[in-house]
Amino acid sequence: MKQYKIFVTGKQGIFDPAGETARHALDNLGYIGIENLRIDKYIQLDTSDTVTAEMVKEMCEKLLANPVIEDFLIEETVMTVAEEAAEQTKAEADE
Repeated sequence: MKQYKIFVTGKQGIFDPAGETARHALDNLGYIGIENLRIDKYIQLDTSDTVTAEMVKEMCEKLLANPVIEDFLIEETVMTVAEEAAEQTKAEADE
């Protein structure tokens, strides 16, 4: 099994209304001194071994990120048998 971690971030210079709203709210709560706050996305894909990094890149370009206003970074990990078993046990416990 493979795991892909995708970090989707707003491009430099693009206004982040959610981040700015959160920054103002923190300021109103008394947390003074926060100069900038960005709210970005983290996506985790657990896939079969047949899914390639190129396929994940295409997924990001077509759906998971907006290439006009967002950048993305993909990290790939191949899970060991022990990690797969632990994930399966966790999934079964969550059911």
